[in-house]
Amino acid sequence: MSIDYASLPSREIERLSRAIKPGEWAVEPERPISTLLGSCVAVCLYDPALHIAGMNHFMLPQMKKGANDDVDVLLAGDACMEALLNSMLAKGAAKHRIKAKAFGGGAVIDTTVPGALAVGKRNADFAHEWLDRERIPLVASDFLGPWSRKILLVPATGDAFCKRVTSSLISQETLRREEQAYANSLLNKPAGSTDKKIELF
Repeated sequence: MSIDYASLPSREIERLSRAIKPGEWAVEPERPISTLLGSCVAVCLYDPALHIAGMNHFMLPQMKKGANDDVDVLLAGDACMEALLNSMLAKGAAKHRIKAKAFGGGAVIDTTVPGALAVGKRNADFAHEWLDRERIPLVASDFLGPWSRKILLVPATGDAFCKRVTSSLISQETLRREEQAYANSLLNKPAGSTDKKIELF
C-alpha cells in the first residue's frame, strides 16, 4: 500500500526515510531520502513529470586518484554528481525536465586546519558550477553559514526540507570531529587496500 507522505509530519517522514552517508546517492520514486550535512553538500534532482527524485552527499569537489590510491571517488562531487544524474536517467528521467535543489557547505570543520574554512564554500561553488554546466536549473538552495543541516527529500512531490541544526539539537563539535576523522581515515588508508565500503564515522 502506497504511503501519502505529504500528509505526514516531517518527523514521521524522516523516520521512514532512506538515510544516505558521504559518497552515497539514492534515487527513489516514493520513499523519502535523508542525510545530515556539515561542510559536505547534498544535491537533490527531481523530474516533475515522472515524480522521481534522487539525492547525493559529497565531501569535496574532486579527489585525485593515484595508482596506489583506494579513495572512494564517490566522496567527490564530480563523480557523485555523475552517478546521481546517470541513475536518474537510467530510471527514465529526462535531462531537460530535471530541476535541482542543493544544501550544505557549512563552516563546521576545524578552523586550525589550513584551508579548512574554504571546504564548505568550495563544495557550494562546485555544485553551482556543475549544475550550470549541465544546464540544470537550481530552484532552491541553502548554503554556507555556521550550521550543520538535516535534509529531507520527498520524491513523489520533489519537496526538499532543510533544517539548520543548532547545538541544542546536535553537537556541531561532534559533527566536525566525525567529518575530520573520516577525511583523515581516507588519507591514512594503506596502499593496496581493496575495501571500498563507506564506513560509518
